[in-house]
Amino acid sequence: APLFAPGEGSKVRVNVRELTDQMWSSKNFLANVRSDDGKYLAASCSYRGSNISSQEVEDEMAQIQQKLSEDFVSWIPSNLQSSIINVQPLDDIAMSGTFVANTTAIKGVFQRISAQFAKMYKRGGFLHWYKGEGMDDMEFQEADKNVRDLIIEYQDKQDCEVDLENLDEEESDEDESENEEESSSEEEEEDEF
Repeated sequence: APLFAPGEGSKVRVNVRELTDQMWSSKNFLANVRSDDGKYLAASCSYRGSNISSQEVEDEMAQIQQKLSEDFVSWIPSNLQSSIINVQPLDDIAMSGTFVANTTAIKGVFQRISAQFAKMYKRGGFLHWYKGEGMDDMEFQEADKNVRDLIIEYQDKQDCEVDLENLDEEESDEDESENEEESSSEEEEEDEF
């Protein structure tokens, strides 16, 4: 971001808020992914420009975390990072941004690839090129299985929930049982002497 037509850079004036909005807009993603279809596992926003305030960036990141809190998985703490590069990106634009995220919505892309591959494999389309180079049918089947496993893994990550209250209770129960074991072993040692 910012996205604009070639030669229009001198006419584009953006601030950190507009840049952030463009980075988080799914119409600017480089894959056909709707962020509503999944949850973010982690995200990173890098801002590049000579006059970017770190306070402004931190405020925008706090707003994004608050606004999109339901769109992030709850079991990864601090899954939104930001950075500032104090170098102007190009002569005709003052600032730019790069957004990199790992979202479970990418499973939709893998599902489309898997479905298209299944159709092509069933018809035998283009297989002769690969078989001529030494590949066999097992390699195709293994690749398809790996993609399907990846889809399942992303779905599992999206559905995963952590119950922090029960987790804290379990940890305190474990601590109590460890303390009891330690005290009983100390008593046994005292009895020996």
